[in-house]
Amino acid sequence: MDTKIFCDIADLSSIKKFNKFKVVKGFTTNPSLMRKAGAKDYKSYSKKILNICGNKPISLEVFADDENSMIEQGNQINSWGKNVYVKVPVVNSKNKFTGNVIKELNNSNIKLNITAVYTAKQTEKILKVINKKTKVIISIFAGRAGDTGKDPVPEFVKSIKLAKKFKNVEILWASVREPYNYLQAKQLGCHIITIPPSIIEKIQKFGKSFNQLTQETVKAFLVDSKKSNFRI
Repeated sequence: MDTKIFCDIADLSSIKKFNKFKVVKGFTTNPSLMRKAGAKDYKSYSKKILNICGNKPISLEVFADDENSMIEQGNQINSWGKNVYVKVPVVNSKNKFTGNVIKELNNSNIKLNITAVYTAKQTEKILKVINKKTKVIISIFAGRAGDTGKDPVPEFVKSIKLAKKFKNVEILWASVREPYNYLQAKQLGCHIITIPPSIIEKIQKFGKSFNQLTQETVKAFLVDSKKSNFRI
């Protein structure tokens, strides 16, 4: 199975650049990336992104914290474009499962990206409240789990197995830490992986042999030692 690459970015110039990459099949954003990119007005900034990425899927996240406001924002964000996936966190800041929000938006035929998922149990809860026709992405945060010493792979294996009954559900490998994660996601059968720009550029260089890597590494050390005029 071919794992689609989405670019995880909100910076407009980067979106312009990576939209030209054949390998990039869509984009994901979040409020933190939007802030980092300097967005002041959420709606007008999102529309600028939509103007650049054409028909490619783009995930734009709600930032409300209560159910009614999340549903309201979800409906508004959905109206901005046919390629929009409304991103909804699996729980709110008080750790309350957003099942009602997911169900309501999903039943209104709004494409969703359920984010900040870490476990197959959360995947199971999401699958219980959705229909089997409207598209849903479930974003599992591999890197952040790994940062705390937890192995995310078993959660992906279980989640992918659970989602097999749903033709409309895709499992996404989120919070990438290194290019090798792309190969892991492919081996597991993840439908999508969302990757920051610097790592997409590294993936383009895949295919080097260990011999090439050894030689390049040694040459780099040699160049730096010469530049430093090291003597012993």
